[in-house]
Amino acid sequence: MSLEPLSIKEMESQSADIYETVVVMSKRAKQVLGDRIVEEIIETSDEAEMGVYDELVETNPEDYEELEKPTTVSVNEFIEGDLDWKNEQEDS
Repeated sequence: MSLEPLSIKEMESQSADIYETVVVMSKRAKQVLGDRIVEEIIETSDEAEMGVYDELVETNPEDYEELEKPTTVSVNEFIEGDLDWKNEQEDS
């Protein structure tokens, strides 16, 4: 996993306020993480028997799927212009 520098100018092209940019990306990262947690709960609840939690389910290391971090997903979506948001304070 390597570090890649982010261009502030690319972010400013989407929004004039850098603080608004950070808030939008952080809220999207929370959404992505929440979606992954819900998806994991649904998958494990389908596999597990109801009421039997005495045994830990062993997972095979080959079955592990490495996903992109939620923060990285949200930053990439923001820079590519895939995120839509509105400022509720300006609307009122």
